[in-house]
Amino acid sequence: MGKVEDERAFFSEGWIEPPETALKKAAAAVKPHYYGHRDRLRERFVAGGPDALPDYELLELLLFRLIPRVDTKPIAKALIARFGSLAEVLGAPASLLEEIKGIGPTVATDLKVIAATAQRMARGEVRGREVLSNWTQLLDYCRSAMAFENREQFRVLFLDKKNGLIADEVQQTGTVDHTPVYPREVVKRALELSASAVILVHNHPSGDPTPSRADIEMTKQIIDTAKPLGIAVHDHIIIGRKGNVSMKGLLLI
Repeated sequence: MGKVEDERAFFSEGWIEPPETALKKAAAAVKPHYYGHRDRLRERFVAGGPDALPDYELLELLLFRLIPRVDTKPIAKALIARFGSLAEVLGAPASLLEEIKGIGPTVATDLKVIAATAQRMARGEVRGREVLSNWTQLLDYCRSAMAFENREQFRVLFLDKKNGLIADEVQQTGTVDHTPVYPREVVKRALELSASAVILVHNHPSGDPTPSRADIEMTKQIIDTAKPLGIAVHDHIIIGRKGNVSMKGLLLI
């Protein structure tokens, strides 16, 4: 009988919808427009991989998780407009990221964590491997670590007798257009690590990787200091936002 009475109540003019049902319907009615957009982006990513999405949409996917219940499309577009690409967004200092409306300290830190994770993955591709035969992976790692730094950074990759990576260390960090480099310190550290060879790497924040006269002279000084001690300098790579240059490839060393 109870069931019949319920059904009669349902079809009667005085039937009142249960509060919980009414709330669910109300929530569905005002569901933000971007929810469907998020689902479609995820579906495109799953179907076509990262190449199926432009930079700003891939950034949107990241921001979905970092900034819930907010339309992140305008934020992603603003970040790309300001910095130029997804790589440059992740490489930007947290203080500059926070200048974009919608990006606070927490989200800026989360983006830097993602950038650090990408760098760690790239480094894992070359660590323990014969570096010279994995040149593409090496360049990918160097670019992820340095291309979008806003100050010059000089780092050294220390290699063993089989050209496996022993250590990757930042030796100096300078200004926007200069980094002091001390050849004896480079060689001293190589001896401490029992390294047989090194690859020198530094970045040009201006974006142009063309080596300067000072870059060439500094490299030759390191070669001259290292050679008598049996330490080879395989190359000096300059990383810029527009690409990278090998001094050995240019026959400068």
